[in-house]
Amino acid sequence: MAAVPVPDPEDFDCAWGTEARLQLLEKLNRCDRDVLPKLDTIVIPLDWDRDETDYSPLPKKLGWAAKLDSVVLVHAPMQAFAAYEIGELVHWGPINSGGPKSPTPPGAYFLNWKSKGRHSTVNRSWFLRWYFNFENSTGRSFHEFALPGLPESHGCLRLLARDARWIYDWGRSWKLDPRGLNVESFGTPVIVIGEYDFDSPPPWKDPELVEQGFELSRSGHWAARAAESLAADRLRDTGVLLIETDD
Repeated sequence: MAAVPVPDPEDFDCAWGTEARLQLLEKLNRCDRDVLPKLDTIVIPLDWDRDETDYSPLPKKLGWAAKLDSVVLVHAPMQAFAAYEIGELVHWGPINSGGPKSPTPPGAYFLNWKSKGRHSTVNRSWFLRWYFNFENSTGRSFHEFALPGLPESHGCLRLLARDARWIYDWGRSWKLDPRGLNVESFGTPVIVIGEYDFDSPPPWKDPELVEQGFELSRSGHWAARAAESLAADRLRDTGVLLIETDD
């Protein structure tokens, strides 16, 4: 990885050549296409041809999750999510979580119910596509919305359109009783780890992490191992995970 000056906005798309490269830049810089040319510096890979999961700041394997069919790990400091099947990373992407006045609380949640699109309860003019609720009492959810490159939502987890659609199609919803009053089985677990430091520069642009291709974030610099352990503890508290961690 490297952090480099941003090309002139008029030449931005041409500078990177392909749609696949522009999509990877969106992920690495935690923002959508419209914001990329406005950045001061941009994080780019030194090798563009690796598998997309190789660029994830979160681990490729979660030993404690090997007996779960699926789980989503959200790392607020790194503004990234990672989806796992039987402990193996299958997809990752950027998020924009809650802003300074409404941060997304760390904790153990579950995917509940979903909608292809609905209006926000905060502002009815906001239309939230590929909506997947994970906290019913507050309305927090994954959904598509503009990604400015920093946390500024009202507590939801904003996603790129393609990632929001991916989670919508992939995630498992809750199952309610016939009257729709009680949960008979939980949906896919969602673990939100850590809190974003609004007083510090974005960690995905940290020179040490960028230079080493984010290997430090996977091996412990950003508490990846502690995050795994905490996530496992939270799932045990809910009774979903009844195994001992092997990490």
